[in-house]
Amino acid sequence: MSTRGGGQQGQSGQGRGGDSSEVGTPKRKKRRGNKGDEQPLVPPPSPPPDDSRAVRVVYVGCEGESTEPDYLNHLNARFGDGSGHEGQRFRIQPVYKKNGYTPAQVVAAVRDKAEEDEAWALFDRDQHHDIPKALKEAAEDSTEVCFSHPSFDLWLLLHFQEFGGRQSGDSGIVVEKLRQAHPAFRNFDKRNDKSVTGARRTALGDDAEDLKKAVTRARSLVGQCEHGSCKAVNAKTYRYSRDNPPKSTTAWAARSGHAHDCEVLRRDPSTDVWRLVVSLGIVEDSSRSAASRGHGYSAGAWGV
Repeated sequence: MSTRGGGQQGQSGQGRGGDSSEVGTPKRKKRRGNKGDEQPLVPPPSPPPDDSRAVRVVYVGCEGESTEPDYLNHLNARFGDGSGHEGQRFRIQPVYKKNGYTPAQVVAAVRDKAEEDEAWALFDRDQHHDIPKALKEAAEDSTEVCFSHPSFDLWLLLHFQEFGGRQSGDSGIVVEKLRQAHPAFRNFDKRNDKSVTGARRTALGDDAEDLKKAVTRARSLVGQCEHGSCKAVNAKTYRYSRDNPPKSTTAWAARSGHAHDCEVLRRDPSTDVWRLVVSLGIVEDSSRSAASRGHGYSAGAWGV
């Protein structure tokens, strides 16, 4: 994991010592101490690094070549300076290619680009057949997964309204509702235009409170999962060390808050993009424990 920048260490102070004997007549009992009274000088501890000046670098693999990278650049432009809830500066490095990737290719591409740095993979249900492979390889490499069922477009829609109902991998209804949700998206996904720039970016809002609404709606979908035991409060949003041993696929997929035995392909509808938003410190997740609410630099913050 990479954190660029950082604060400056403080300088250890030096004190002055010496013995001061009594001065004047016995009536003047002003003493500053003698050798027997002297205490050893201990330099003050250096302050911890100023983490507020550090820049968190996150590589995010994208299935699509337009929508997801555009949205991630929106997060960079609006909140990358640390104006989010936690004041953490960050820089997202989108990883994508023309004509897009399959889910397994997303995981492989971001792994290669990020190397040992923090890596996330965004991919959709659609009609992909390599999702099990993508999940397995992500777990083995500690690549975080943001899975959306039926598509990333659901995450965009949640900025404007709630949504529910199985879609079976077809995002047609989601896209139609997104077009109706705001005039800027009226022609979304027409003539191959799935960009999230200009008026569409403005429509999504430029305030953390606007984004918080989407997070709340996405979290509610976890609790509505037909499995019955899935809870957003169980989701993990803190950073995970990629140096830790490999995890099982089910344990890694459960970082979304869904139960270990909840099949990923049956999480319909759902989107895990909210975890990335919370992990970046843009929006507060009230369910995060004190240990995971920090910036994640201490060893105690890591875990499944």
